[in-house]
Amino acid sequence: MSSTNLSETSSGSVLGKHIDLDAQVIPDGGFRAWLVVFGAWCGLFCSLGWLNSIGTFQSYYQTTLLKGLPASTISWIPSLEIFFTFVMSPIIGCLYDHFGQRWVMLGGTFMHVLGLTMASLASDFPQILLAQGVCSALGICAVFQPCMASIPSWFKKRRGLAYGIVSSGTSLGGVVFPIMVSRLISSVGFAWSMRISGFLILSLLIISNMTVKPKTPPQAIPMTKALIARPFNEKSMVLLLTGFFFLTFGVFIPMNYIVIQAIDDGMNADLASYLPSLLNAASLLGRLSAGCASDLLGPFNVVAIACYIAGTLSLALWIPVSTHAGLFAFSVLFGFFSGAYIALAASMVVQLSPFQEIGYRTGLLFLAASISGLTASPIGGALLARDGGSYVGMQIFSGLTLIVGSSFVLGARLTNTGLSLFTKF
Repeated sequence: MSSTNLSETSSGSVLGKHIDLDAQVIPDGGFRAWLVVFGAWCGLFCSLGWLNSIGTFQSYYQTTLLKGLPASTISWIPSLEIFFTFVMSPIIGCLYDHFGQRWVMLGGTFMHVLGLTMASLASDFPQILLAQGVCSALGICAVFQPCMASIPSWFKKRRGLAYGIVSSGTSLGGVVFPIMVSRLISSVGFAWSMRISGFLILSLLIISNMTVKPKTPPQAIPMTKALIARPFNEKSMVLLLTGFFFLTFGVFIPMNYIVIQAIDDGMNADLASYLPSLLNAASLLGRLSAGCASDLLGPFNVVAIACYIAGTLSLALWIPVSTHAGLFAFSVLFGFFSGAYIALAASMVVQLSPFQEIGYRTGLLFLAASISGLTASPIGGALLARDGGSYVGMQIFSGLTLIVGSSFVLGARLTNTGLSLFTKF
C-alpha cells in the first residue's frame, strides 16, 4: 500500500479484498447507524466498563473479604478476569464472523449476569475466582466483541468518531461502577452490591441485544489453516499484535494498583476509591478525542503518540509523585492519554483486515492482550514484594512497556506507509 495514496491508507480499502465497503454501501450516519452505536455503547458500558472497576475489588478483597491472603494471590482474580475476557476473543470472533451477533450476545449476557450473581453468593477465594474471574469474564468477551465488530459496516469516514463514542461507554462504566459498588458495599453489603450491579447490567444488555446488528450480514467462509495463519504472515499485523501485548501491561498496572498505592501513602480509603473513577472519566474524554483525531490523522498515528505520552507520564510523573494531589493529577493525565489504547484497537485491525475476518482478527488482538492482562497484576505484586513495598519497580515496568508497545504500533504504521511523517494511517 503506497504511503502517498492517502485515500487508501485512511479508508481501509484493504477490506475490498472480499467485500467492497465503499461510501455508497456504508451510510456513515443515519438513525439506524447511530442506534447501533448506542447499543454498542451500552454493551461496552456493561462489559469492559465493569472490567475497568477491578481496582475497587482488588482493594476491597485485600482489606476486607479476603484479608489475610497475600496481594499476589488476590490479584489472580482481576488477572483471570482480564485473561478470560480476552483469551476467548478469536473463538468469539469466529462465531461472530460465521453466525452474526444474536446468539453470541445472548450467551454473553447470560454468562456475565450469572457470574455476578454467583459472586454475590461467594464467600471464599476459589468461589470468587470462578464466578468473577471466569464466568463473568467469558460473558464480557461475548458481549463486547460483537459490539466492536458491528461498527465498520455502518461507518467509514466517521469510523474513528463512532469507535470513540462506543468505547467511551467503557470509561463511563469505569467511572460509575467503582463509585456505585463502593457505596453499595458500605450500605447494603458485598452480596447485594453485586446483585444490584447485575440488575443494572441486565437492563442495559437487553438494549444492546435489541439494537446491535451489522449492516452487512456475515458471510461465512471456511475456517482453513491458511485463513487462521494468514494474519501471522503479515508483518504489520504481527507488529500490531506485539505492540498490543506490551501496551496491556502498561495500561492495566496503574488501574489495578493506583488505589492501593494511595492508601499506602496515607490517603483515606473512601477518597482513594475515587481514583479509578477519575482515571476513567479522563479516559472517556481521551477516547472521544482519540476517535475524532483518528478520522483526521489515522488510528495508528493517534495510538502511537498517545501511548508514548502515557508511558512518559508513568516514568516522569507517577514515580516522583509524593502528594495526594499528584496522584489525582496522574490519574487524570494517564487516563486521558491511555484512552486511545482501547478506543482505536478495533479501528486499527479494520485498517489491516478483509471484512469477513474482522471478528477473528480483532479477537487475535485481544488474545495478545489476554496474556499480558493475565500476568500484569501478579507481576506488579511480585515487583512490589521484591522491592519491600516500594512502587518504583512497578512504575518503571509500566512506563517502559507502554513505550515499547507504542514503538511496535509505530512499526506497523511504518510498514504500510514508509517513512512519510504526514501520511494518515
